[in-house]
Amino acid sequence: MKTELRVAAYAVCVRDEEILLARWVAGDGSRKWTLPGGGMEHGEEPVRTVVREVEEETGYLTEPTALLGVDSIRRSWSRRLAGPGDFQGLRILYEARVTGGSLRHETGGSTDLAAWHPLAAVPGLVRVELVDIGLDLWRERPPVGRSRLTDPGNG
Repeated sequence: MKTELRVAAYAVCVRDEEILLARWVAGDGSRKWTLPGGGMEHGEEPVRTVVREVEEETGYLTEPTALLGVDSIRRSWSRRLAGPGDFQGLRILYEARVTGGSLRHETGGSTDLAAWHPLAAVPGLVRVELVDIGLDLWRERPPVGRSRLTDPGNG
C-alpha cells in the first residue's frame, strides 16, 4: 500500500468582519472556497510556508500573529493502476494579518480567485471543510489547538 503525508500551512485572515479566502480548483474542475495556504517545501519553516502561500494565492503580504492549531485528515483510495493508498494531510493553521501587497488572483496555481467574504456569508459559500475548522479555531482558541469540528469525542 502506498502512503503519502502532506504537511501544509494555512492562514485565517479576518478584518472588519470579513475573511480572506481563495477559490480552489479541484482536478475535476469543481471550485470551492478555502483558506489561503498550501504545502510546505522540504526544509521550509511552516511560518514561511504560510506567508509564501498567502502571497502566491492572494497577492497580500502577511504576518502570522498566532498559531491557532493543527488539523489532521486521512483518506484512503484505490486506483486501478496505482493500487490502494493511504493519504494523511497535516494542516497547520495560523491567524495572520495583512501587512502589504494588494489583492490579486493566482495564475497557474491551484486557486483561481481570491476575495474577502463577510463572516456572516460563509455558511452559504461552497467551501471546503478547512474554512469551518479554521474559523472554529480562530473563534474558540482551544488550548490544545484542535477544533471541536474534528474531535471524534464531540461527535
